[in-house]
Amino acid sequence: MIRRLFTTSSTAAHADLLNESQNGQRQSKPRVIFSGIQPTGIPHLGNYLGALSNWVKLQNTASPSDELLFSIVGWHALTLPQDPQKLREARMDILAVLTMYNPNHTELAWIFNCITPMGKLRRMTTWKSRLATSRNMGEEDAVDVDDGGLNLGLFAYPVLQAADILAYRATHVPVGDDQTQHLELCRVIADQFNRNFKGMEKLFPLPIQLNTPSKRILSLRDPTSKMSKSAPDTSSRILLTDPPSTIANKIRSAVTDSIPGITYDPVNRPGTANLLTILAACNYDNEDVQETAGRYVGKNHGALKKDLTEAVVELLKRPREKFEKLRTETGYLEQIAQAGAEKARSRSEATMVEVRKRVGLA
Repeated sequence: MIRRLFTTSSTAAHADLLNESQNGQRQSKPRVIFSGIQPTGIPHLGNYLGALSNWVKLQNTASPSDELLFSIVGWHALTLPQDPQKLREARMDILAVLTMYNPNHTELAWIFNCITPMGKLRRMTTWKSRLATSRNMGEEDAVDVDDGGLNLGLFAYPVLQAADILAYRATHVPVGDDQTQHLELCRVIADQFNRNFKGMEKLFPLPIQLNTPSKRILSLRDPTSKMSKSAPDTSSRILLTDPPSTIANKIRSAVTDSIPGITYDPVNRPGTANLLTILAACNYDNEDVQETAGRYVGKNHGALKKDLTEAVVELLKRPREKFEKLRTETGYLEQIAQAGAEKARSRSEATMVEVRKRVGLA
């Protein structure tokens, strides 16, 4: 579980987390690292392996001069229809992991909306993939999904994401390859603002993608799509709170194929490849998945699913226990939420003061 909010790490820097984007150059300057997660309820296995566990690694390996900010990006949850009561409950669920509430995000997003070309937003894949998922369609169908039901909030989702990042003038963002397009737009928006509203110096840095050793965890029922809480089929995802019996049932029913043997082939065997990816991340600290596949030469899917069930149950055991304990401590969670929000607003208000001044609102 995430241990700290809006604090700097106190451990030595780790070499493979000090890369400048793709070029491998060592980063010597202090970094401001930002990452967020939506308050859509209980985190699932993809959230845990793809984001939360890597946030802990970042905490433990960042330079003492780095600043790490982990956020609940609540405004993003509203881009698709939400039941207000369920959203309140989902917020409390994710509060048991981490928290932040800061209206500066939406103010900055509106300013960015006013300088972001529609053409760039139309090329974004977010609204297409999210609509496809909400309709129980695979990601391969997202290209042809119609825009019926598309609202402005979902269409402008990447702009709000840029505001989340730039409100703190983040220099680095840990994201997977599927978010590269969003980060590129964030860089475009930052550069456009700097050009339009000049000052003594450029206000926003152009954030660098911080590559982390996480894998893209796919749906257990549709291995062409990411594991998601938006998918109607609840057996498509493993939740942090799922008991061992439920985990076993979901993995047992996971889609694979009828090809004999176990091999890692994401193109021709996406279901099997997904199970191997999860097992590698659970058991062997992100061991190369081909090595994991090599352990199953001569074995079948039954053996793979059995081992995967044991690995996932063990991986989630302690986080689930901590989550269930914290989830009942609502007073403590609200206290943490308030403290985190105050720090977040203080940190971002310095940015907003300069933004308002440059655009003529102050």
